[in-house]
Amino acid sequence: MSVDNRRTARKAVTGDSAPREIRRRPKNRRAQIAAASAAAFGSLGYHGVSMEDIASGLGISSAALYRHYPSKYALFREELLRVGKAMTESVDVGTDGEPSAPRERLRQVVDALIGATIENRPSITLVRWEGRYLDEADRQTLDEQQLSVLDALGDRIGELRPELTENDRRVLRATMLSVITSIADHHATLPTKALVRLLGSACLAIADAPLPPAEKTAEVPVVVEIPDSFKHELLLRKAVELFHDRGYPNVSVEEIATAAGLSAASAVYRFYRGKSDLLAAAFRRAAERVSGAIGPAVAAAPNPEAALTDLISHYVDGSFAERALTFVYYTEFQHVPVEERTALRNIQRLSVEEWARLLREVRPELSPAEARFLVHAAFALVVDLGRSFDSAPFAAQARVRLLMQVVLFGRPAAE
Repeated sequence: MSVDNRRTARKAVTGDSAPREIRRRPKNRRAQIAAASAAAFGSLGYHGVSMEDIASGLGISSAALYRHYPSKYALFREELLRVGKAMTESVDVGTDGEPSAPRERLRQVVDALIGATIENRPSITLVRWEGRYLDEADRQTLDEQQLSVLDALGDRIGELRPELTENDRRVLRATMLSVITSIADHHATLPTKALVRLLGSACLAIADAPLPPAEKTAEVPVVVEIPDSFKHELLLRKAVELFHDRGYPNVSVEEIATAAGLSAASAVYRFYRGKSDLLAAAFRRAAERVSGAIGPAVAAAPNPEAALTDLISHYVDGSFAERALTFVYYTEFQHVPVEERTALRNIQRLSVEEWARLLREVRPELSPAEARFLVHAAFALVVDLGRSFDSAPFAAQARVRLLMQVVLFGRPAAE
């Protein structure tokens, strides 16, 4: 019997109308899984993603996913440390063909780091905000990777400005890293060359920043005491503190009630519908603090630069007074109830747009997109310097205000 006849016979027996398709496992399946998990973690956070979610997005079964990775944590860990390594390797530019001028040497490292950040933008947000969910040993590895990046920046800053103290260099290098990685905090877009140029120019302006003298003592933010009878406010403050310290998914309503001095979790429901309602209330407060300052500042200022300068002071003052709230605003948005997200996004978008509009009146050479990127970068450096140095004198409010001005204006604000 010929081959064709055998095929005809098989069809007659089996009813097959065509040869059976053989599905082969893609050779790059592991890389596909890593990319899909990075996108999912970056969008929803570590706690918001399951192995089933990742498998479904890839069109495979959970069992197939587990053949490559034993757990969600293994996926999470691998992606964070991969990105941390990519950032570390980017600043190791070597010495062959290295420019001799300190400014060009700094620019070389900055451009390399910007390139690595743009390439890994979906996952940079994990390094920025989700690294605290790593196990201790893995967290230490990630911290060491980030320190290598900071050291590379600090060394180049020291070559350019040898008169700076070690703490001055620490502040400037942290600000540069914040500005570069702030692109992970939003979804604005720019062509790669334009983005590299914009962020590079901002970093060089930071390197030249004339820092005010460091304070001799640490600034201690004034905390307004809330009477025990004001349970609504007390619950909100205690919830934000717990979300800041441990992450929203790791905090229970019972723990919030205990922190606020309530006898039972059920008492919380007299004021809030639940834990997510507390988080939404915190986000509304943070968003309205920024948006509510814009109108009065614009009305009272003689020009756009003065208005922005006043807004910078207001933003820094509020962030220093409520550090925990500012941090939570950046880290926990994916846990805000879906019905609240659109309104909150609109408030934030309009605030950024108004800051960007004022900035373009000061710097008309900026495109609307470039202005938005700089506004996001200026916002980010405040929370990043706060979590890096807390209330250290060398990262006091006066210095943070000036660094925001430098990022936005390319120079300190006019007197």
